[in-house]
Amino acid sequence: MSGFVEGIDRSQSSLFPAALEDYVAEDNLVRAVDAFVEGLDLGKLGFGRLVPLERGRPCYHPATLLKIYIYGYLNRVPSSRRLERECQRNIELIWLTGRLVPDFKTIADFRKDNGKAIREVCRAFVALCRELDLLSEASVAIDGSKFKAVNARDKNFTEAKMKRRLERIEESIARYIAQLETADRRGDAMPEAKVERFKDKIAKLNEEIARLSVINAEMVKSKDKQISLTDPDARSMATSGKDTGIVGYNVQAAVDTKNHLIVAHEVTNVGTDRHQLLNMAEQARTEMGVETLDAVADRGYYASEEIRACEEAGIAVTLPKPMTSNAKAAGRFGKQDFRYVAAEDVYICPAGQTLTYFFTTADKGLVLRRYRTNACQSCAIKHNCTTGKERLISRWEHEAVLETVQARLDHHPEKMTVRRSTAEHPFGTIKSWMGATHFLTKRLPKVATEMALNVLAYNIKRVMAIIGVAGLLEALAA
Repeated sequence: MSGFVEGIDRSQSSLFPAALEDYVAEDNLVRAVDAFVEGLDLGKLGFGRLVPLERGRPCYHPATLLKIYIYGYLNRVPSSRRLERECQRNIELIWLTGRLVPDFKTIADFRKDNGKAIREVCRAFVALCRELDLLSEASVAIDGSKFKAVNARDKNFTEAKMKRRLERIEESIARYIAQLETADRRGDAMPEAKVERFKDKIAKLNEEIARLSVINAEMVKSKDKQISLTDPDARSMATSGKDTGIVGYNVQAAVDTKNHLIVAHEVTNVGTDRHQLLNMAEQARTEMGVETLDAVADRGYYASEEIRACEEAGIAVTLPKPMTSNAKAAGRFGKQDFRYVAAEDVYICPAGQTLTYFFTTADKGLVLRRYRTNACQSCAIKHNCTTGKERLISRWEHEAVLETVQARLDHHPEKMTVRRSTAEHPFGTIKSWMGATHFLTKRLPKVATEMALNVLAYNIKRVMAIIGVAGLLEALAA
């Protein structure tokens, strides 16, 4: 094969480098992983088995197993069995572990037994980013995304799904019974094997009804009238596509708008984002170490009390209000077409009439003031406003807070573009790393640990892109 680059003869003896150091370049990411873990106070973070037992076989140090997991998630190898194989053949892991090869059960048990501590490691890296002045702008974008759980859709039941399943089974039973009646009328013309098959089908369907009845009884007892058989904490959640959904978890994240670092995250099994705004904003403010914060979110987070609580806590939120008015959907005037005059506490309608305060009521825990006018009956454009006798306008007692948020959005509409390019990118990247798959673990605490490792890997790669391996190593050495 003359003229080509040739390899060595496999039977030829050779002298490999005597030191593992010679296998790993100075700017290799694995050196940053090693330095980061070595700089952690694992006892303070909550890791166990830091002191070896006096008797029995020595255990692996938590630092070694933590390095393996961080390296694995950085390289899209989250499986404990695959990590065991990589420890045997991957020169970077051989360098990182000092040629140690823990078995897959030891690796998996480490993640299972040290979930809270691993999540604290993720926070520790965010604290390091703050020390590196990478979170200098007190501004975050908040968003949520649905991730698949280890639970097939057929193993998840809701009231509507259970009703449809039972109806289909009953229809099938009725069809087989009708076919049996036809066979009786035909007598010997129908093969006996076919008749037995119909009877067997009916028996199996009745067994399925009995099984579903037991599941239904358990489902009714649950708080949200939903049950998942494989992962009990997983929930059926709607996604952005029409009539689509997954069985999984809702992952919340607050992402720094300057360097796109995930400063705070949380895994929930609640399918909506409506009551997550204050929680995520306060977590982000704590992690960034600031007193005031600018947060931007999408309309899924719009909840009056959440917005008010944020504003009172020094968190300036920017988000659009969802269009839920039936009048606007029908082509009539919406509330936004009525102008409020604060000095006189009145509304001016599109026809120029004045709506004055009428009475106060409460709706869904909110105190609302109602406004009306006597001019509706003789109004020439009443058909464009209401189908009732008169138009009532409701105003929340803290409506001024919502108006401040709307004015903020009107003056800075570009923040919505910033939100999309900031908050959605990390989710897309992490889902790309995971591939067309799901979380490997079950139950909410373990899934939260798995997500923390994904977030940690994402943040490490972001820092590498910003300051490089040399910069991070220099910071860790300081």
